[in-house]
Amino acid sequence: MNSEFRLITIPPSHYCEKARWALDRVKVAYREEGHPPLLHWRAVKAAGGVRTVPVLVADGEVLTDSTDILQFLDATYTEEWRPYPMDSGLRVQCEELEEIFDTRLGPHTRRVAYFHLLPNRRLLTEAVSPGVGGGELATFKVALPVVRWLMRRGMNITPVSAQRSLDRVRTVFETVAEKIADGRRFLVGDRFTAADLTFAALAAPVLLPRNYGSALPALDAVPSEYLALIEEFRSLPAGEFALRMYRDLR
Repeated sequence: MNSEFRLITIPPSHYCEKARWALDRVKVAYREEGHPPLLHWRAVKAAGGVRTVPVLVADGEVLTDSTDILQFLDATYTEEWRPYPMDSGLRVQCEELEEIFDTRLGPHTRRVAYFHLLPNRRLLTEAVSPGVGGGELATFKVALPVVRWLMRRGMNITPVSAQRSLDRVRTVFETVAEKIADGRRFLVGDRFTAADLTFAALAAPVLLPRNYGSALPALDAVPSEYLALIEEFRSLPAGEFALRMYRDLR
């Protein structure tokens, strides 16, 4: 196998964080190639992807989805950490929760975060800067008005849609709270799995946890309305659970 893989990302993306966290847990050597939003398209297509990140180029394979990356790691690496339980019943539960978080949480935490961050040029630029080449970053800054317009349009970011997404995030947090109400340490079985990792990673935009794999805005720098939401979600049982995953296992 290659000694180093390539992970193409938008550095602050929580789906990229999901893949990055799994790679770190498995202890696979990889090189992250970060790109700003929209400007990532060229690198993704050159690697064999379509438009979305993360993309992992590994041993001749091109994996274009965070869940595909975790499944690849589970099938290929077994010594350090496996994302999925060996027991078939527990694996089904894990995959069902992962799908819920991928589809019903991730898109909505992203929309909520960008709704609050897109108007702030400095915060947005600081978030996408780590690991991004100077030429691309300069282009991103110049093109920022157009980039923001395209992001709002492409992700349907409006006050109405942001509120709808906020309600859906709260619903998923309630689902997780019900799962852990019996005092369990993890969502499935007795060890850290893809379910725990996926929830914590995809909840990150409304928690801004420490130990995140890329730079996130400081709490004292975000708009007050966004900060109030972060404090709300941090105080919930599911938020405390995700923060514990970051504290103990990231």
